[in-house]
Amino acid sequence: MTRRLRFTGTDSKNGACPALHEDLDTGEIVVQGSPLTDPLELGQLQHLGPEDTAVVVPRELLVNHGPKEVTRMPRLIDPEEFGRLFETFEHSAWHLETRHGYASDREDPSYAAFIATGTAAWDTDNAWCTNIRRQTSLGKYVGRVRVVDDPPTTGQLFLLDYAKCNAATGEDVRNLWRAEAMRARLPGEDFWIFDSRLVAVLDFDGDDTLLDIEVITEPAEVLRYCQVRDAALHHAIPYDEFAAQMAADGQ
Repeated sequence: MTRRLRFTGTDSKNGACPALHEDLDTGEIVVQGSPLTDPLELGQLQHLGPEDTAVVVPRELLVNHGPKEVTRMPRLIDPEEFGRLFETFEHSAWHLETRHGYASDREDPSYAAFIATGTAAWDTDNAWCTNIRRQTSLGKYVGRVRVVDDPPTTGQLFLLDYAKCNAATGEDVRNLWRAEAMRARLPGEDFWIFDSRLVAVLDFDGDDTLLDIEVITEPAEVLRYCQVRDAALHHAIPYDEFAAQMAADGQ
């Protein structure tokens, strides 16, 4: 079975070796570095099996980007605490949306309207929109990049139309084809970044229902998510341009 690897960090100044990756399923760490090839040096290694490979990395790589605990213990918050983050952030809140759909959307009356008419009904005076409009009016940045399948799912088409509501509150909404997201090596995780210091990772079940919200504040981990954000923003395009491209392609 192919490993699902997540990049965890590098101290390289140009994005090359050395680097660390984590196996998302087993928690094992993959070390990427220059191979040790000198026979005399290899002869000094203990327990090196015939199929093993030794690599050389600077100590700083392991200190800065290696796991800090044997068993990772996630810090979970409840929906109420998660909701308060949107009221208390200081300058920016950004979301990477990677799901094929969201159960919460399907439960919204605007989703039923979209299924019936092809146009999402929306109310900019609801609690969410009122708060986001207040935050953006204060000069704060709220944005998201939505990853879209080809062809798009019904849930993704709904969100593409609903982006008009997001934009009306001052959000910066962009879209990115999943194939392009994979080429850019964006992770499949769904998360929010607040003030470039706190990450809320959203965990869903197979029915797209939100199960848990994990908060990450460890600086090296937050940096990794910020790098993902920067890459996503670089490759994504504004939702209205994306929708126009889809219409031109007959989708």
